[in-house]
Amino acid sequence: MLQALEWSPVVLVEGPRQAGKSVLVRDLVGASRPASYVTLDDSLRLASAREDPQGFVLSLPDPVVIDEVQRTPEIFRSIKLSVDQDRRPGRFLLTGSAKVLLLPRLSDSLAGRMRIITLWPLSQGEIGGTRERFIETVFADGPLAPVEGRLTRAELAERITRGGFPQPVLLPDGPARDGWMRDYTTTLLERDVRELAAVSDRVALPRLLRILAVRSGTLLNASDLARATGIARATLERYLALLVKTFTVRFVPAWAGDVARRLVKSPKVLFADSGLAAHLSGLDATRLLGDPDRLGPMLETFVGGELLKQIAAAPERIELMHYRDGHGAEVDWVLEDNRGRVVGIEVKATSSPSNRDLKGLRSFAATLGGRFHRGILLHTGQVAAPIGEGFWALPIDALWSGKPQVTP
Repeated sequence: MLQALEWSPVVLVEGPRQAGKSVLVRDLVGASRPASYVTLDDSLRLASAREDPQGFVLSLPDPVVIDEVQRTPEIFRSIKLSVDQDRRPGRFLLTGSAKVLLLPRLSDSLAGRMRIITLWPLSQGEIGGTRERFIETVFADGPLAPVEGRLTRAELAERITRGGFPQPVLLPDGPARDGWMRDYTTTLLERDVRELAAVSDRVALPRLLRILAVRSGTLLNASDLARATGIARATLERYLALLVKTFTVRFVPAWAGDVARRLVKSPKVLFADSGLAAHLSGLDATRLLGDPDRLGPMLETFVGGELLKQIAAAPERIELMHYRDGHGAEVDWVLEDNRGRVVGIEVKATSSPSNRDLKGLRSFAATLGGRFHRGILLHTGQVAAPIGEGFWALPIDALWSGKPQVTP
């Protein structure tokens, strides 16, 4: 972020509510680059920005941090005019709890003038103070050095149901954390979503959110969702778009060899935070461990969320996808780098993986040929080992332990 402020006149830090955006820009950035701070959660500031956006922007000190900028789409054009007159870097640092590129009136206003940084909830490495090197390692050349995992299944279930939002990470499992999640969901639906669009149905949207939480890690079937929720198809599509805009749900595209074909295949539902998905599904750590039918999808959601966070911090462009062919072979998560190299990741809620668990990865590797760089089978056991040429079984905590290293 500090680097982006060195060369871009406008930097936007976007991500879900309560992910830590305000703390980051006020404490970290403020210590290195002092700036005035304005929040649009203040009703007087908000009214001023909406009634006279140009006058509001002209009145701001320079440089300035504007918090919760998605509440006033009107000011983006005024920021553009100001930047066109003065292109000095670092003038505006914005935060927003909605995906700006998907919002009308905002996406085109600052094209070429704004750097966007996505801040997801805390990763497991950030929580534990470990530098994560998983993506860097799996795309490197050479074999992996086997490293044993240290995570028990009970500890893993706790991490899944805790999630990564900073405040519930510090709260004990039980009423305190459940209360936070409940309040978060209420604020999300009653304020954030309704500020983006007029949503009159106060029953259908919460029901849709709970069903999506239960189905996280599965393919999106919009027709079935419409039947299950009783929501008209056109309205359903609008509600899904709102949940994407607020960083609540991500629809991960299918890998299909080229971008055009990806767009016509079913995406996979991914809740951005496994803790929120578990809460909406009625699962705590004990219930999750006792329900193998739910442990698999929730583990897949947890891994997908960790990959999203590491991708956001990666120095190069990495795409997150999934794979499924017409014969039933599938791979849970697919990573593709800007050189076209592909890593397949299969997630299994077993402590004793076998060659049978590699069926989807082997089929995927045969389809890709030389583009397939490596296959990874993540499991709940302790052992890391090669399981065939180009394939590795790794414990789940290899995602954030800083290991496995590539051997020389």
